Amino acid sequence: MRKVWVIGGAAAALGLSFVMLLVIGVYVVAGNLLGEVGGTGKTLAKGAVPAAYQTLVQKWGNLCSALNPALLAAQLYQESGFNPKAQSPAAAQGIAQFIPGTWATHGIDGNGDGVRDVWDPNDAIPSAASYDCQLASYVKDVPGNVSDNMLAAYNAGAYAVIKYKGVPPYKETQNYVKTITTLEESFAAPVSRLSPTKQAAGAINYAQNKLGTPYLWGGNGTAADRGRFDCSGLTKAAYASVGITLPRVANDQYNAGPHPSRKELLPGDLVFFSTDLSNSRAIHHVGIYVGGGYMIDAPYTGAVIRFDPIDSADYFGATRVTEDGAKALPTAV
Repeated sequence: MRKVWVIGGAAAALGLSFVMLLVIGVYVVAGNLLGEVGGTGKTLAKGAVPAAYQTLVQKWGNLCSALNPALLAAQLYQESGFNPKAQSPAAAQGIAQFIPGTWATHGIDGNGDGVRDVWDPNDAIPSAASYDCQLASYVKDVPGNVSDNMLAAYNAGAYAVIKYKGVPPYKETQNYVKTITTLEESFAAPVSRLSPTKQAAGAINYAQNKLGTPYLWGGNGTAADRGRFDCSGLTKAAYASVGITLPRVANDQYNAGPHPSRKELLPGDLVFFSTDLSNSRAIHHVGIYVGGGYMIDAPYTGAVIRFDPIDSADYFGATRVTEDGAKALPTAV
């Protein structure tokens, strides 16, 4: 995906001595920080939810103790990718993917206009939260994590959770619970320092070896592309080299893990740029952070893969890619 830079070719003219110092520094910093403990909070990460729905998700995500805004956001993202017009082959409808029978019973008039409309996020998002919390009340006495049991009840029914005294032994249900709780991390604002990942250095090494390669819109580095990449093609290939499969498009890659703040960036983090700083779906460029305020990226047609500074007016945020985070992403968003 292309990004129009106003900095010109300054970064491309960096001397070899600077490049070598930067790359060496990358591995020193990454090595020194291994083993630190991290975690995530319960408020939404900046721009993780489209601005049109952020207030709704933040408000209704606090409806009960089993739910939180990041968990609700993860569920909506998994169900529809925040698409209020989504419709599945199974007739699930709207941003929260209610089937007609469930909507008839559990849909609420969230905005108080006298109409319960499954296609209106102002009704569907409150209904999703209300339904989750109702399920949580059904399974509140079941052993185990109440949020996990709530999600399992959403997928398999409260009776199955009660019968098996926790998440039932159904592969689909177990995968659903793991997917949503993993995605939760990518929608939550971190409250403490995040641990670096073991794969970061390998991803950087891959990208470093592509320095000087010409940019190609839609390029994936294949033989047909003559080894050329665009921005998200490069980041996808870099993490594929260490066994992590990312989505093809930059704005989907944003949800592949938790989000460190600017001051907490570590080498290997993906850094993103957006035309709308309140909306992760408007991300249009991505690079791999290497330290010192720089990234390796494939910037635009006519340029080559190079070091570029990350600080610009459209800097959106960063993602610390994790294997579980990448696996949890929907395959078609």
